[in-house]
Amino acid sequence: MATVRNLKIKTSTCKRIVKELHSYEKEVEREAAKTADMKEKGADPYDLKQQENVLAESRMMVPDCHKRLEASLADLKATLAELEEANEKEGPEFEDARSTITEVEKLFQTTEAYYNQVRCLLEGILPVI
Repeated sequence: MATVRNLKIKTSTCKRIVKELHSYEKEVEREAAKTADMKEKGADPYDLKQQENVLAESRMMVPDCHKRLEASLADLKATLAELEEANEKEGPEFEDARSTITEVEKLFQTTEAYYNQVRCLLEGILPVI
């Protein structure tokens, strides 16, 4: 049986994972810039390899975070639907949950569009602008 407390917890979980996803994306950008800088400056091959490993680990966290966010979103939607079936539809917790669902779905749409563009560029379908 879903409760309003469970709804709040699941909403907070989604918000936390979104923050975590943004954090990892920024980390990937930072580490990629650091790696490029090291290559330009002709850094020691061992240090460069270590930095590339750090970058690879950071890149692996983004899809992992995405999967966890998808699961968390599905969980939040299920809890919200269960509470709505029980005629509990009002309150700030419900509005917060609905707005979080909308925010995460928009994030997925923009992320999917971005990855489709990158995939097309890599496959040579779209010209580089």
